Amino acid sequence: MPLAMNRDVFITCAVTGSGATQDRSPHVPRSPQQIAESAIAAAKAGAAVVHCHVRDPETGAPSRDLKLYRELTDRIRDSGVDMVLNLTAGMGGDIVFGGTSSPFPVAAGTDMVGAEERVAHIAECLPEICTLDCGTMNFAEADYVMTNTPGMLQAMGRMMTELGVKPEVEAFDTGHLWYAKQLVEDGVLEPDVLVQLCMGVPWGAPDDLNTFMAMVNNVPSNWTFSAFALGRNQMAYVAASVLAGGNVRVGLEDNLWLDKGVLATNEQLVTRARGIIEGLGARLLSPGEVREKLKLTKRAPRG
Repeated sequence: MPLAMNRDVFITCAVTGSGATQDRSPHVPRSPQQIAESAIAAAKAGAAVVHCHVRDPETGAPSRDLKLYRELTDRIRDSGVDMVLNLTAGMGGDIVFGGTSSPFPVAAGTDMVGAEERVAHIAECLPEICTLDCGTMNFAEADYVMTNTPGMLQAMGRMMTELGVKPEVEAFDTGHLWYAKQLVEDGVLEPDVLVQLCMGVPWGAPDDLNTFMAMVNNVPSNWTFSAFALGRNQMAYVAASVLAGGNVRVGLEDNLWLDKGVLATNEQLVTRARGIIEGLGARLLSPGEVREKLKLTKRAPRG
């Protein structure tokens, strides 16, 4: 197939994530203040969108604490630095089974809650975008399953749409795109879907180019897509996604390294991605242009 390069690209910076990276790099932010400061630096470097989780400020463990999300959101909005705010809604769907001989009761690390609780911080903070992990998947660890049933996705998707927050479909395999199309057909999602192609996450879609293009070819032409790969292929996927017609995501959620033996900051990862994008002859979209493109609603700082 001929190249359909994207000439107008936005960068998403995934600032901290929920993985166990907090002790692997001093640059992984933990507190709302640190996460906000890292997001602001990434925005100044060229990221139009910042994708944020929150963590326990003391331990760095992933959290769903509404107060942490509220503080983070307020700090970003009060900063005076423009960026599109994208909050995760992926937390609260985690099952860790008790092992192959006795899967029940489930083990420590299980965090399964209802749709309303999973979206509570979205309703509280009203970001412009929030993620919707569009399927259930064996996820890296032996007995951990990322759980998103069709019923849960229907409920969460309707809540997001009714709140005026645009869901970003996180597609970890082609079947997730298949179900996202069903959500559009069911009227849960608007037809102009925003989708993130998540490559190289065990045990979803591997990050080889044949699989990537299979994912791209399953994205409808009226959708907007972005893509990332974990670890060492993060920057290669900046180029790959732009050349395939998409946008890009980088950040410490997905990769800790700038070069071999050199730990990165979010700002440095965005700066390198910007160089690749502009080197290909594309230009970066501003936050305002992204809002116009995706029909997003910007909320003002709290008075």
